[in-house]
Parts: sequence; structure tokens; C-alpha cells
Amino acid sequence: MIIKKFTGKTEAEATEAARKELGSGVVIMSVRQIKPKGAFSAFRSKLTEVTAALEEEPQRSVNVRREQVPLTASAASRTSVEAPVAPVSSATRSIEEKLENLQTLLESQLQARQSLQTEKQQAKTEGQDGAAGEPRPGDGEQSEREPSSETEENGEQNDELKKFRQLIYDTMVENEVDEKYLEKVMEEIDKIQKPNMPFDYLLASIYQRMILKFGKAEEDTEVSQRPRIITFIGPTGVGKTTTIAKIASRYVVDQKKQVALLTLDTYRIAAAEQLRTYANILMVPFRVVYTEEELTTAIRDFQDYEYILVDTPGHSPQNKEQLGNLKRMLAQIKRAAECRFYLVLSATTKYRDLIKIADSYKQIADYQLIFTKLDETEALGNLLNMRLYTDTTIAYVTHGQNVPDDIEPFNPQKTVKKLLGGGRQ
Repeated sequence: MIIKKFTGKTEAEATEAARKELGSGVVIMSVRQIKPKGAFSAFRSKLTEVTAALEEEPQRSVNVRREQVPLTASAASRTSVEAPVAPVSSATRSIEEKLENLQTLLESQLQARQSLQTEKQQAKTEGQDGAAGEPRPGDGEQSEREPSSETEENGEQNDELKKFRQLIYDTMVENEVDEKYLEKVMEEIDKIQKPNMPFDYLLASIYQRMILKFGKAEEDTEVSQRPRIITFIGPTGVGKTTTIAKIASRYVVDQKKQVALLTLDTYRIAAAEQLRTYANILMVPFRVVYTEEELTTAIRDFQDYEYILVDTPGHSPQNKEQLGNLKRMLAQIKRAAECRFYLVLSATTKYRDLIKIADSYKQIADYQLIFTKLDETEALGNLLNMRLYTDTTIAYVTHGQNVPDDIEPFNPQKTVKKLLGGGRQ
């Protein structure tokens, strides 16, 4: 596999440069922004760097039918083409050099591979010691029943691939990936796995397909028509209020946006006071809304603001009456302005409970997901489970109580690395 980096003013420009040099079969593995350095960095624009990979196959293969799967979520389709393949890269090349974004993951998998090789070497040595001094048939000629060295080596490599597959399976089970989705991942591995396939190629292919499953959240574009109302829904105790404060801080402090805060959560006095405190710190307007009429008035009063962030009360999925009341409020918001809804979920909640929550709130609004409390669990399988179950994207994740620091846009590369066993302490 050929791995190279390309830069450009935009992601599209960098990707085009990669395709010109490596060809149309290139796969974009990661995208990141590069801040300019030097004395005049403040006057230079940021650049976009993409890490591009080109698959290679063994020389024995003449043609392969491979699927061109762009890693970016903006791709709308996949195409298959017939293409000649290049010689496979040397097995001695460091995997870490091939895929920087998978460094931690590859190190852990290399350790597992080395352990398997050590065990096989020990078993082979013991077998040779046990056979020492025994006569060889045919005056030193190879026995007809003894496999050739090449066949034996191929068998050992295939055994390693099987153990490697099992290692991936066990790691994802440990991360609490639901069996239904795990089996689909294993089926994809079986489809791409070939005899004597290099470990780094197989791992990079798995990594790529996992990222595609997560997709990419809709970008937060500039407000075309003021205000844009962003409403946060979800059960009690998942951290909606703190999450709102973090996102409000990003808008106000980092992006210099005009923001107003509303809360519909009149059930918990502490929640309203907490949000009021954050509003005072950020010096943005705040209002508690009790009725649909007050909601209409508040939106009208803040119509010149770019964003109105709305907190809502947390409800049990079984409480139909409260969900009905919330549904009427959200319908009022939809009629008033451009809207976006975030369903806030805790990464520590059981998957079957998350399904009930997602189903109940789906009756209220179409939403993107925010996962909180990633710092309170080592198993991130629920992120993949809910992404595939709801067929909606993950916008943000939070990993602590600090405002505004402990929040970031969802990074599928980082999550996939952890799901596959990388990045662990």
C-alpha cells in the first residue's frame, strides 16, 4: 500500500492532487487542517492536508475488481473498475510509516502478531528438537508426506490471518458492539481477506470500511436566515445543560456569534439556574419558557440573533404525556425558524435502553446524535450501534464536565481506532 500526504487550500484541492499523482483508485484515509507557521503565520490561510492511500496487490494477480470507496462522507456513490495492480510493498516496511492515523492501533496489532510468531517459532523449535537423530527417509531426500517449505509457510500465514480476524472480533465484542453489526463487519473482512494478505493491508481495509459506516455529520454552515434554533432533546441525566453551555461557548468565544439561550425545562429549578449562570458568564440573554405563547414571544424577541439554543426537560421514554407536551413545543419551534435537533445520549447507557430512547424521540423530531460521558466508559461500541440503528450521524462527543473544553466534533478515525483496539492506556 502506498501512503502519501497532499496539501491544498481546500480538501477538494488536496484530494485532486492525490488523484493526479496516484490515480483514480486512491483512498482518502484522513483529513486535517494545518495551521501556518512562521513570523507571518497570522496573515496566511490554513491549509488542508489529506493522507491518501493506493492499494497494491501481489504480482501473481493480473487484474482485480476492486471497489473505489472514498473515505469522505460527501461521496455519493461507489464505482468498480478493472485496474492493473502494482507489486506488493516489502514486508519489512514499518506499518506505522504507512498509516500515521493508525499508529497506536497498528502498534498494538503488531504486538499481537509478534506474539503469534514467537509462539509458532517455539513450537517449531520444539518439533525440530524432538525429531533430532531420527532417520530421514530416502537417504536425505524429502519425504513425500512432508509439506514443502512454501506450503508450510503459506499455511502459517493463513493461520495468522485467522487469529488476527479473531483478535479483531474479540476486541469489538469487548467494546460492546452489537452482535448484528459485528457479524456484518466480519462478513466484510471475509470478503476482502485473501491467502497471504499482508496484515497492514487487511487492517487498513477494515479501518476504512468502519469509518465509512460512521459517515460524517452535517457541517455547521453559516446562518442564512436568522435565527437558527438548535434544540437539545434527550432523557434526564445525560448532560444536556452542560452540553448546551459548551456549544454556546464555542459559538460566542471562538466564533464570535450572537447567541441567546432558552430553557423549556421548568421541572428542575437547578437546571434553569445552571443555564442562567452560564448565560451570565458568556454575557448572552437567557429566558425560561413555560408556555407555547411565551416560546413564540421569545423567538420573536431574539429574531436578530444568529443562534437560539434551547434546553428541554428530560423525560422517560414511557412518559407519553410529557413527550406529547414536548412534541407540541418543538412543532412551534419548527414553524418559527430554521431548526436543528440534537438527541443527547450517554455512552454509558445500555444499548437496549438507548434503542427505546431513540425510538421515542424519533416520533418528535429528526435529529443528529451527541454522545456524552465518553470519559466514564472504555467501551465505545454504542456509538457504532446507535449510528447504524438510527441511520443518523453523530455531531459531537463530550468527555468531561469542563466548559467549554470537554467537547469536540465527532471524529470517526479516533473512534474506529479505539474500537479496533488502538489508543488504549
